[in-house]
Amino acid sequence: MKFLSLKTCFTVLGIAAISYSAHAQSATKFIDPANMDRSVKPGDDFYRYANGTWIKNNPVPAKETRWGSFNALRDFNINAVKGLVEDAAASKSAQPGSVVKRVGDFYTAAMDSLTIEKLGYAPIKAELAKIRQLKNISGVLDQTAYLRVNGIAAPMFSFGVGQDRKNVNKYLPQLGQGGTTLPDRDYYLKDDSRSVKIREAYTTYLTTLFKLTGSTAAEATKKAAVVMAIEKQFAEAQMTRLEMRDPYKTYNKFTLTDFNKTTPRISWPQLFSKLLVNGQDTVLVSSPKFFVSLNDMLKNVPLNEWKTYLEWNVLKSAAPNLSSPFVNATFAFNQAQTGQKVQTPRWQRMSQLTDGTIGDLVGQLYVARYFKPDAKVRMDELIANLRKAFEIRIKNLDWMSEVTKQKALEKLHAFVPKIGYPSKWRTYQGLVISPNAYLQNLRNAGTWAYKEMVSQLGKPVDRTRFGMTPPTVNAYYSPTMNEIVFPAGILQFPFFDPNADDAVNYGGIGAVIGHEMSHGFDDSGSQYDKDGNLRNWWTAEDREKFNAKTKQLGEQFDGYKVLDTIPVNGKFTMGENIGDLGGLNAAYEAFKMTRQGQSDEKIDGFTPDQRFFLSWAQVWRGNILPEIAAQMIKTDPHSPGPYRTIGAPVNMDAWYRAFDVQPGDKLYKKPEERIRLW
Repeated sequence: MKFLSLKTCFTVLGIAAISYSAHAQSATKFIDPANMDRSVKPGDDFYRYANGTWIKNNPVPAKETRWGSFNALRDFNINAVKGLVEDAAASKSAQPGSVVKRVGDFYTAAMDSLTIEKLGYAPIKAELAKIRQLKNISGVLDQTAYLRVNGIAAPMFSFGVGQDRKNVNKYLPQLGQGGTTLPDRDYYLKDDSRSVKIREAYTTYLTTLFKLTGSTAAEATKKAAVVMAIEKQFAEAQMTRLEMRDPYKTYNKFTLTDFNKTTPRISWPQLFSKLLVNGQDTVLVSSPKFFVSLNDMLKNVPLNEWKTYLEWNVLKSAAPNLSSPFVNATFAFNQAQTGQKVQTPRWQRMSQLTDGTIGDLVGQLYVARYFKPDAKVRMDELIANLRKAFEIRIKNLDWMSEVTKQKALEKLHAFVPKIGYPSKWRTYQGLVISPNAYLQNLRNAGTWAYKEMVSQLGKPVDRTRFGMTPPTVNAYYSPTMNEIVFPAGILQFPFFDPNADDAVNYGGIGAVIGHEMSHGFDDSGSQYDKDGNLRNWWTAEDREKFNAKTKQLGEQFDGYKVLDTIPVNGKFTMGENIGDLGGLNAAYEAFKMTRQGQSDEKIDGFTPDQRFFLSWAQVWRGNILPEIAAQMIKTDPHSPGPYRTIGAPVNMDAWYRAFDVQPGDKLYKKPEERIRLW
């Protein structure tokens, strides 16, 4: 449950009255009136009021699909990473095996476009040839395991190792639906103009890549149709994204013997052995019906068509990392989906890839140069204050019984915060990185990561890990770990600045902290107990009251529309909307305990409360291309920025007071209609 997705958000007595250190003459940079459109009434359009001029003056850059506060900070961070990896690559003194040497070698190979161009698709010829030699369906299944284990591709279904959600101290092998390429199953199954356009672009992409690897035009067209037909069957078998949000519906534990009976054409003990999983007699399956359908497909889809499908999986996985014709074809397909005008520069793609592949190595360099210890001290303070505020709010709930409140408080007190970077870095021991073998480096890293993952089976759960790299501008809550996690990358303006007044920090990072805490109590996270186990701790009556309130919140967001016609899905975005509503309320509660929160002193003409809500609003300012906006409504569990800006404040009495919002204003909700959840 990520605080913001681009693909999971993670003392007690006496909150310190923290004094604000930004003086009036220097505070404009934190809440800049020049970014606002004060011709708009805040009660009519708070998003435009807070951000209108900034939005007008900051169109989406050609290399991006959206541009806002998150993107600007991410851009800063990726430039920071660029400096780190370029310095590492240029280092003449880095010792073999050192962090600097390994990062530098990886980036050097990634930027060696001359070698990459000369190779064409030579790096994948062996895999393609191996697939063409397959003799039977058993060989097809063995090849799917080989491709996965060796970091080449992940066809048919998803596989991983993770905590048993009902016994979180144990790792289990886990199987899930998969097999498709398009962002959502609907793109295969619906015939609206956008879905048809995306399928046409995908067919072009398929055909192009098959031709680039030696197929004639006729052969490529036929192969593209085969892949599309197989993936459509996979899409039909998949659960919807909304169904997948139900933690009980996706928790299906089988013995390997019993699961084997549901899919007689797949020997799971044999396949698990090929997947390097041994000694395991139990498996978690998120969607058993999907695997029944896969079993039927293995019976009905001809061998040659499966071979074509596996070829495609190798092709699409490698294409972004091959020579220009493959990279350009990949961009053309992405462009059709997102509307991006020009390809992201190679240095940016490779800097991000380096961070994404060996993040604990890059992270050490990033933290050493950019993470300030005083940021962690301030974050510890903010988290303690938010925890106390959340405690106060739980105790004051008028709809929850004392017995459930006690359980909620126990869970709140058990939250584990992680700030900045992990306490134990992964060393990537055994991972071979060469300065002149780009795709092989990626394969090596994929193989290393896979083997490291399955090696966790039978070991104690590692609670030191971060699910994001240090430069990441994001945050998350993990329900099975019951942890809230804030990478170093997000601990910068507009979320956080050690020199900002409390209103800015509480409306920014304070609301982020509250958001992640609230995920522990959203429609999904609230089904996990203080230890992270999927176990009910609610009375039936309290859960019924909670569901009634979430239904109201869902209806509120159902009423918002993107591109004038596409409604926000209130049920799909429910967890994030609860995160925002609970988080902003808790942040405001904590802010009111600070010295500035208890004062009326204005800065740049704005009261402390106004600055709090303006800080929240400027986090969500942004522009987005229509193509990606339409896609994200289907795929992103977060509501669009304009509606995150207003979704929580319109339910908070303090916002009405701060901006004198009155009946007749477009955003006005009657006091009795305001949703009060956490």
